[in-house]
Formats: sequence, C-alpha cells, structure tokens
Amino acid sequence: MTSILFIVFLPLLAAIVAGFGNRALGAFPAKVVTTAALFTACALSWPIFLGFIAGTRPASVTPVLHWMTSGDFTVDWALRVDALTAVMLVVITSVSALVHLYSWGYMDEDPDQPRFFAYLSLFTFAMLMLVTADNLVQMFFGWEGVGLASYLLIGFWFRKPSANAAAIKAFVVNRVGDLGFMLGIFGTFLVFGTVSIPAILAAAPHMAGSTIGFLWLRADTMTVLCLLLFVGAMGKSAQIGLHTWLPDAMEGPTPVSALIHAATMVTAGVFMLCRLSPMFETSHTALTVVRFVGAATCLFAATVGLVQTDIKRVIAYSTCSQLGYMFFAAGVGAYGAAMFHLFTHAFFKALLFLGAGSVIHAMHHEQDMCYYGGLRKQIPITFWTMMAGTLAITGVGIPGVFGLPEIGFAGFHSKDAIIELSYAAGQPGAWFVGVLVALLTSFYSWRLMFLTFWGTPRWAASEHIQHALHAHDDHGHAHSEEGHGAPVPEAEDSGDAPSTHGPAQGDLPAGTGGYHPHESPWVMTVPLVLLSVGAVFAGYVFHTYFVGEAAGAGFWHGAIAFDERLMASVEEIPLLAKLGAFLAMLLGLTGAWIAYIRTPSLPSAVTERFELGYRFLLNKWYFDELYQLLFIRPAFAIGRLLWHRGDEQTIDRFGPNGSAAVVVAGSRLAVRFQSGYLYTYAFVMLFGLTAALTWAITR
Repeated sequence: MTSILFIVFLPLLAAIVAGFGNRALGAFPAKVVTTAALFTACALSWPIFLGFIAGTRPASVTPVLHWMTSGDFTVDWALRVDALTAVMLVVITSVSALVHLYSWGYMDEDPDQPRFFAYLSLFTFAMLMLVTADNLVQMFFGWEGVGLASYLLIGFWFRKPSANAAAIKAFVVNRVGDLGFMLGIFGTFLVFGTVSIPAILAAAPHMAGSTIGFLWLRADTMTVLCLLLFVGAMGKSAQIGLHTWLPDAMEGPTPVSALIHAATMVTAGVFMLCRLSPMFETSHTALTVVRFVGAATCLFAATVGLVQTDIKRVIAYSTCSQLGYMFFAAGVGAYGAAMFHLFTHAFFKALLFLGAGSVIHAMHHEQDMCYYGGLRKQIPITFWTMMAGTLAITGVGIPGVFGLPEIGFAGFHSKDAIIELSYAAGQPGAWFVGVLVALLTSFYSWRLMFLTFWGTPRWAASEHIQHALHAHDDHGHAHSEEGHGAPVPEAEDSGDAPSTHGPAQGDLPAGTGGYHPHESPWVMTVPLVLLSVGAVFAGYVFHTYFVGEAAGAGFWHGAIAFDERLMASVEEIPLLAKLGAFLAMLLGLTGAWIAYIRTPSLPSAVTERFELGYRFLLNKWYFDELYQLLFIRPAFAIGRLLWHRGDEQTIDRFGPNGSAAVVVAGSRLAVRFQSGYLYTYAFVMLFGLTAALTWAITR
C-alpha cells in the first residue's frame, strides 16, 4: 500500500521541486531530483507487476482522501492496483525513467532544463493518476492532466510559432474528445447513480437491453454510454477523425515524442477501453464501432507513413497505426491482446523515437531522411538498437507451425496475436486489414532503416549540416541543437505539395560535405540499449501471461473482460490465417529492399507515375485541409462577425461607447452656456424663472 503512494506521488513532488526551483535550483539538481524520483518509482513498480505475474499479489485499493460530496454524488480519492494497473505502472515508469535519463544528453545545452524536467515529471504523475483511478472523476482528473502536460511539452520551445500552433492544436482536438468523455461520465452517473468503476462494471450487465433518451430519441443505454466514452478514447489515442494533433506533436523535443507516443497520453484511450471492457461487452454496436474505427485508423496511418520523409513523422504515423491495432483488438473482444500490444509497443516505440533522436542529434538536427544515408558505421549503437526496434515493430519471428517453436521479437508475439484473434473471432475483414497493415508497416519501417543507415551519404545537401560546418569554421565548434531560442528549427513536413527531392535516395547529391556524424553520449545510448532488451524479449517472456495459458483467471483475474474460449480457438484457425502476418512482413521487407537498396530510382518513378495518389498520401488524406474548410475558416468568420458586427458595432456602439458619446455631446452643449459673462447667466436665470412661473400659472 505504501509503495503505490510513492510510485504515484514521487513524480509530482519532483515536478514541484524542479518547477518552482527552476533556475534558482539549477539544471543539474533538477535533473537529479526528477530522474531519481522516476527510477525509484520504476523500481517499486516492477515488483508489483511481477507479483501479479506470479499470482502472489491480490488486487487492492488504497484510500487517499475524501474528495467531494454533492447530494447523492460522492467521490473518494483512492488508488486501485490490479493486473491492468500493474501493466500500466511498469510501462509508464520504465519508459519515463529512461526518457528522463536520455534527456540529460539530448537537452544538455537547453537553457530551460528545470522547466523541461518538471513538465516531464508532471506528465508522468498525471498518467499515473489516470491508471490508478478507482472512479471516473479521478480518471478524468488524470485525463485532463496529461492533456495539460502534453500542451506544455509540445509547446516547450514556445518561441517557435510552429510549436505553439502544434500545442494549441493538440489541446483543442483533445477537447473535442473530452467533451464525449464528460458526457459519458454524466450519463453513467445518471444511469448507475455512481462513478465508482467497480460498482459500474458490476451493474453494467443488468442494464443490457434497456433504453435511454438521447438527442430526442430512444436508444440502447449501454450503446450510448460506451460510444460517448469511446469518443474520449478516440481523442486521446488519436483515432481517425481526431488524429490530426498527433503528427504535429513532433514539434516538441524528441524525448517528449517518445513519452507521448509510447507510454503516456496515446495509451490512455486504450487503457480506458480495457478498464471499462465489461461495459463495452454489453453493446455489440459499440464494439462494432470500435473495431471499424480501429481498423480504419490502422490502415490510414500506415498508408500516410509510406511517403513521409521526416524521420519523426514516420514513427508518429506508425504509432497512430499501432494504436489502431489495439482498438480493433478490443473491438473483437481480445482485450488481453490489446493490452499485450500496448505493453510491447511501449518498448519498441520508445526505442525507435529515442533512436531517431540519436540520429537527429548526430546529424545536427536534420530530420529529413533524404539527407541521411550510410550512417550505420558512424553511429553503430544507434544503428543496432534501432535495428532491434525495427525487427520488433515489423513482427520478425518464427510462427508456431509445422512443429516449430513460436519465437520472435516483441511485435511478433503481440501484433500477430491480434491478427490471429480477429480471424478466430469471426472477423475476416479485420484480419485482412491487419495483414495488409503488417505489410505496409514492414515496408515503411525498413524504408526508414535503408534511407537512414544504408546507401551513399547524402549529408552535403542538408542545410542543417552546412550550418554546423560553417559554425565550426567560424567558432571552432558546432552550435548546439534547436533549443529554446536557437536559430536552427526542426524540419517541418511540407504537407502542401510533394517534396522537391522526393523519397528516392538516388536523386540527391552524394557526399558527406566534410561532416562527421558522432555517436550520442552514454546517457542517450544506455536507455537505447535497455529498451532494446524489451523490444527483443518482452513478447516472448510475457506472451503466456497476457494471452496464453496463464492469462484469464491466472493473470488478469477479472481486471478486464477476458474470453478464454476466443483465446483457445486461435489453435483452430487455418494455416494461411496464422502465416498471414509473417508473409506480409517478408513481402514488405523485400519491397523496401528492392526500392531503396537494389533500385534506388524506383520510388521516384513510382511517385511520378502515380502523382495523384502520392499527393493524396503526402497530404495525409487531406484531413487538415478538410477541417480547415469545414471548421476553422467558418469559426474564424463567425468570430470576426461577432467581433466587428456584434461587439464593436452593436454592443460597444449602443453600450459603453454610445453612453460615452452621449455624455461627450451633452458636455459640448453645456459648454456653450458657460460664456463667463454675468449678464448671460442673469439672462438664463431670468428665462428659467419666467418659464417656471408660466408653468405654475398654467397649472
């Protein structure tokens, strides 16, 4: 009980110390305090998780305080720890601790390090509050906390207009989802009379088949509640329609990208769905919507990732796609598989983001992969760790067929489990989308590796590299990274039109330009190596506990809705269904090798041949442009109308400005009677007296 209090509140204490101490405290003490707090929380989290793995730790609730009471509405602050919470604890604290350590090197020369580390720790605390919530209001507190922290971190370099715009975009888009979540909480309290999660989940099956009035219609109660809650999950986990904030979040420092995409904000929606899975199990319609939205997101993001040239944006769209896998796993009732993929994804996605940060650090913050090439010998630790992450995300492994042992990297066990379970659940459409996306994932992941680490160096064409060389020539040392107010911004996605250099490595001038990339310092490479261990072994070691024989009553023990018959039916699916993801992975790898190693001119030829499709994917299916047309421009137009016509020409004109104008006009009229001559005043007084007498006599 005491350990969970330390796990949750140590990051908050560290954030307060670093944040309020700021520059008076200094960068080094702030880093030590926040990083030590996170490593302590991590060290306390793993025994809890392993206790549930061993079956020796029961679920528990630790009261903290009584929060609020209003009539029948009562909320107590308590920390719930069960198997689901334990999974999230190790994911959040492990990744966050390593991100803190990695940031020692990546943010080394930034002048606002105490503020940055305070924001990181605050982000972690908010997510820990979310996953330990015992009621929906407490969960919403953590929900909004990660939204606030993401806004602060995405816009950390607030002197960059693009960073400010990205932070506002993330905040606004998530408010749309949060409106659905709030309505879901209100409706749940209306129906169940409580916001306590255990009480709601116990009563949910009894509400199946009932109806409720919503938007002037009678609708299935649980369908309405689940869909409203799912809208909140869509916003936080960047599902299609509410996904547009996620790629723009790359404007924040790379450690922020790793934390948001791997362990905190984007996993909140998946966690909430699995936490409330007994509710969703009561509505077939809600699960169908979850499945379709997840599959659509999965496919959409994978197609967009094919053409991105910014290394961080490729990985960002990969995150969006992998979240789609998790949602359509939940949509077919495989909540254990969804959480398993969340668990393994945290390790290899954090590894890929931090590895990308190491590449960007080596290339003087050049993010365009078209200016990379030939880096595997220059930064070998980064190369091999990113290789481990790529093998994990593409699902490299040996399928358990023909008597072969089922062994592979982390993504092989978790992603293949989702694809197989979708077929076993009688959803061949979801299985087909899963296999197709596995092919696309393999292609764009290996494309990233080939463009970055193989081929001829193309560094000389980079403006960032030229800037570094000139700075070295002028001052004897290269200037540091983009930073809080530095002159070198991070690369931005062109968005509006195809890149002039395209995705093919053969179109750019070859050469290094005299630049020598350098491996990152140990505080950056050690987290990469540790995350590589998770990317390699997490799937194989924990497979049986999440979706295998030891799951269900053994590990989950009621923490999520777990269908053991569905898990057992995987053994009966056809051979092709089991081999689908494996064959797709090989096909994607082969295609990327042909396009970027054997025939480097092929991508340019393909983009020229299918220019319309290329533009469509490069512009992200035109979602931003569509929202600009449907929502942003009308909103600004309405704002200008209310500003000029409503506020200035109506309210101000007839209100304060009109009153002031009347006073001014009256003053000017009164001034005319103030001549300063005595006879004028006597005449006015006589005239007034005559008028008064005339009125009195006539009365």
